[in-house]
Amino acid sequence: MDIKYNTVIEKNTFYFVNSEFEEEFDAKTLNNIRVLILNLKNDIENTGFKKKLFVNFIQNNNFGLKALLILNGISNETLKRIITIARIVKDKDLSKLFNIEHWNLVDNNDDIEEFSDRTINSLIKNNTKFAEGIINLFFEGASNTFLYNTLPLFELNKLNLKKLKFDKDEMIDTLIRYNQKGSYSARKENNPETIIDNIISELGLKYEKGDLPQLIEYENTKKRTMDFIIPNKKKPKIIIESSFLTTTSSGQGDKSKTESNIKELIKKYYPNSQFYGFVDGIGWYVRKKDLIRMVKSYDEVFTFHKDELERFKSIVSNIFNKS
Repeated sequence: MDIKYNTVIEKNTFYFVNSEFEEEFDAKTLNNIRVLILNLKNDIENTGFKKKLFVNFIQNNNFGLKALLILNGISNETLKRIITIARIVKDKDLSKLFNIEHWNLVDNNDDIEEFSDRTINSLIKNNTKFAEGIINLFFEGASNTFLYNTLPLFELNKLNLKKLKFDKDEMIDTLIRYNQKGSYSARKENNPETIIDNIISELGLKYEKGDLPQLIEYENTKKRTMDFIIPNKKKPKIIIESSFLTTTSSGQGDKSKTESNIKELIKKYYPNSQFYGFVDGIGWYVRKKDLIRMVKSYDEVFTFHKDELERFKSIVSNIFNKS
C-alpha cells in the first residue's frame, strides 16, 4: 500500500502535457480566434457597427460564433440552452427575435432534442435567417422580456452591445464574470435548495441532512445522502432530494436509476415517510426519458415555480398540521 501511495506522490506529473497537441491547438485554434477577433475589431472601425457585419462574420468563419461568445463571456452551453428554451416556449417576441419561423424545422414539443454544435454551425452557414437570429440575441437579447424574466442577471448582463464594440470597461467586465463564474455558482444564495430551506423555516420546522441510519446499518453500499430530512433522521416524515440542472450529461440516466432504488429502500425501512423530489431546470426538460424514470421515484414531484412552491408549502403544512 505504501509503495503504491508513494508512487503516486513521488512520480506525480501534476498535469498531463502533450506538447505536440498543445502547440497545434495553440496555433490552429487559439491563434485563429485571436486573429478573427482582431480582424472583427478592424472591420467595425472601418465599416461601422452593423448587424450585417456580424452575420457575415459568423457565416464566413468557422470560429466566428465562438469568437463572439468569447467577447461576451457566454459559454457555448448557455447559448444552446437559450436556443432550446426559445424552441420550447414559443414566446411570440422571443420567436421573432430568433426568426424561428424561418428555420424550416418542425419541433415536437414532447420530444425536443437540443441542437448539437454541428447542427448550429450548419444552420448558421446555410440559413441566413438563423444566423441573423443568433446576432439578434447579442444585439437585443438583454431587452427581451422573456429572457429578462428567465435568465439570471449574471448571464443576462453578458448580452451587452458594448462588449461587441470592444468597450474597454465591458472587456474588463467579461474577464471578471469569467473569473467569478465558479464563485457565483457556488454561493449558497444561488442554490435553489435555499428556497426549500426558507419554506421549512417559515413553517417552524427543523430538518437534517445526510444518511438515513437504517440505510447505513442494513444497506450501507446503497445508502444515499439526503438533502432534507424532516424533522430528523430518527423519525423522518418527509425526505427530500433536489436536482436542478441547467446542463445535460449522461450521468442523469444513472441518477434516475439510483433514485428509483432509493425509493424502494425508503419504503422498506421508513414506510411511514414521504419521498419528495424537486426536479427542475432545462437540463431535465431536454432529457425526457431520464426525466420519466426520475419522477417515478418520488411520491410527489415539485419544481421551483412559485405555484409549485406554494403547493409544497401547503402539503408540508398539512402533514405537520401547520397553519
